[in-house]
Amino acid sequence: MQKIMFLASIWLALGSAVFGQANADVGAPARAAEKANGKRQTFDVVSIKRHKPGIDNGGIAGLPDGMEWTNVEFVTLVRGAYGTYLDSQITGLPAWAKSDSYDITAKVDAATADRWKKLTAREQWAEEQPMTQSLLADRCQFKSHWETKELPVYDLVIAKGGLKMKEALPDEDAREYMTGGKLTVQAMTIGSVVYGFTNAVGRLIVDDTGLGNKKFDFELRWTPDNQPVEQDSSDAAPSLFTALEEQLGLKLVSSKGPVQILVVDHMERPSPN
Repeated sequence: MQKIMFLASIWLALGSAVFGQANADVGAPARAAEKANGKRQTFDVVSIKRHKPGIDNGGIAGLPDGMEWTNVEFVTLVRGAYGTYLDSQITGLPAWAKSDSYDITAKVDAATADRWKKLTAREQWAEEQPMTQSLLADRCQFKSHWETKELPVYDLVIAKGGLKMKEALPDEDAREYMTGGKLTVQAMTIGSVVYGFTNAVGRLIVDDTGLGNKKFDFELRWTPDNQPVEQDSSDAAPSLFTALEEQLGLKLVSSKGPVQILVVDHMERPSPN
């Protein structure tokens, strides 16, 4: 199994729920997939167990027939299932959902797994996202609704010096890899990449570049806020804000905008297997 770091980031990348749009309906993709199938989508088999104390490893692994969460809190599932980025986007979660760790395996039937072999990661997640919502509803009696609030956001705009990215060739395959303070992108739109910076800046980012569906190749290097910088280091990467402007020709501008908030009306501890 391939352990996936940046848990929230990868989930939100695969699910096209927000992609940098602060006023987007983040629940729309899951509802659309459910409506297209004519019935509520569910995993075939689900196992939920409390994580054993003393075993600190954890992460999210994609399986050919589902997902496996190890040592994660249920708030992570809620964020992935409903496409929320930040703590400020969810209210009403019980305390245990943020503190108690669980090991969860969720799998589909053989026919669905076989069909998934022909899907892209995004297409597969479009089906897994409503299944994760069903998991929460069935095992935690999860109920929620959406509200809209005016909150601080960042508008992503083109800097005065202009773009410094290379436009991708038409036949390039889309790829993205992030580790530490380095992001490598091939043939992707800015709107589909901007999600990865949300947690780093602490606000939703609104893609206001006007670049639409244009795809780019680029590499971005910066020093994360939680990474110490040696004073005598002459080759240290700049902050994310500076790196975006100097390396990509993009700028984050402080603003306010409507943000979708998930309000949890009811949630119980997961029922036993």
